[in-house]
Amino acid sequence: MTMLSLELGPPEEAEAFRARLARGEAVVGCFLSLGSSLTAEVMAAAGYDWALIDLEHGAGDERDALAQIQALAIRRCLTLVRVESTVRQRVHRVLDYGAHGVMFPRIETPEEAQAAVAAMRYPPAGVRGVALSNRATAYGARSRSYVEGSTALLTVVQIESTRAVENCEAIAEVEGVDALFIGPADLSHSMGRLGSFDDPDFVAALGRTAQAAASHGKWSGILLPNPADVRKYFHLGFRLIAAGSDAALLSNAAGALVKSLRHELAQP
Repeated sequence: MTMLSLELGPPEEAEAFRARLARGEAVVGCFLSLGSSLTAEVMAAAGYDWALIDLEHGAGDERDALAQIQALAIRRCLTLVRVESTVRQRVHRVLDYGAHGVMFPRIETPEEAQAAVAAMRYPPAGVRGVALSNRATAYGARSRSYVEGSTALLTVVQIESTRAVENCEAIAEVEGVDALFIGPADLSHSMGRLGSFDDPDFVAALGRTAQAAASHGKWSGILLPNPADVRKYFHLGFRLIAAGSDAALLSNAAGALVKSLRHELAQP
């Protein structure tokens, strides 16, 4: 499990996370879609290395994201946030809260990847606004070190369509992109094979994306369609590996418990 230090800021913590990936380690994460700081803390306490707060499909908004980031910090769990777009206000707000990186959905071209990187960077390299007294800078105590080290924050772009796969080499080449992350449901749907995660064309698309990332010194990631296949994806080159969400795990556990109870009550 990643152990983040309360004495370090997000850039230094992100740098330590990068070091693990650079050593070839698999870092295991989860998705948070309920917008709850309590479920965020429960998931972090389970031992995940990182958690993604989902503002694209999740129930929470940016205010909920702040509370979740605080809860994850208590458990020393690295935080990524999936935003709705590359619009800079959506990005720098969660970074100012103290997120260690941002995931950008449905990136399909190198130009879109460049816009994502620009939203993460301060001028002249990007368009992020400078704020020196916020949670990320320890309310001004670490302003200079935060700004100077901010390029360590993680920029993750999602490959979720056939067009994105066709452009994955050019996307991976964009300076400042750190990882290409497969969205298996969207990608399989884009291929006309929704949920067919063993389809040869789908597997080939994964391999092409992972190879493109590796050839440009970037990492590849995936939300596992089936956790039992984790070794398969590891051997394909994926290192940023997510499995489980707070909503799905709660739903599955509750459903299984109710089914078990009804089964026992139906016995003579």
